[in-house]
Amino acid sequence: IINAPKNTTTTHRINIKKMKLHTLPPSANSHGCIAVVKHLKAEDKVEIINAYGKTRTPEFLAINPCHTCPTLEINDDVAVWESNAIMRHLATTLEGGEDLYPKDPIMRAKIDMVLDWRQTSLYKNIPDIAYCVFGMPVSHEAAKKNMKELLDEHFPILLDVYLKDTPFVYSDKPTIADLGIAPVLTFIKVRSKFWDAVPDKVKEYHTRVLEAFPGAKEVSSLCNMQHVCTLRSAHMHTVYSEL
Repeated sequence: IINAPKNTTTTHRINIKKMKLHTLPPSANSHGCIAVVKHLKAEDKVEIINAYGKTRTPEFLAINPCHTCPTLEINDDVAVWESNAIMRHLATTLEGGEDLYPKDPIMRAKIDMVLDWRQTSLYKNIPDIAYCVFGMPVSHEAAKKNMKELLDEHFPILLDVYLKDTPFVYSDKPTIADLGIAPVLTFIKVRSKFWDAVPDKVKEYHTRVLEAFPGAKEVSSLCNMQHVCTLRSAHMHTVYSEL
């Protein structure tokens, strides 16, 4: 690798086989990956597939035994899952991806750190708040506790550390770190009173990120998540709106 010609990376990007990105349309975890593909205008290199209702089929389990989405089929023998891993792979193999995942090692370390924070600190508060969108049972008491943790701990970190001096995470331009965070924030709209409690600066950041990716309609479609939840259960939606 050290002695490889300078144009090796470019050649790899041009000749890469068309990949398949299996997604779940209501899932924030899928939306960042979709946004990367659309932002880089790479639909000719990555086929986006709606896997809703198919993740437990034998065909899908043969690709991903963890039956999760998003899942990226890189070729006939290799697939990866977990949204952050997929966004990293797309950004490092598709032309123009360095804009979303800069090559600078310090900047990459910061992006990786924030993506880890997203997985281990931010996202763990989301399921009880928003998983009604998948028809899954949730705990209202846990949702209240989770929202308090977001307000007391995680939103201050987001605003006072990651966004302290820049409009996007450690950057004047959006990166995959922002695509990891913003769709997750939209999940909170499932409970209107919870969303009302979100600080204005967090909402402004959320809007900035979504507006930076106008071609990724799947991301902005999360704004209609309350309607999805209503279709799932009108009674439960009434309960959520009162919390």
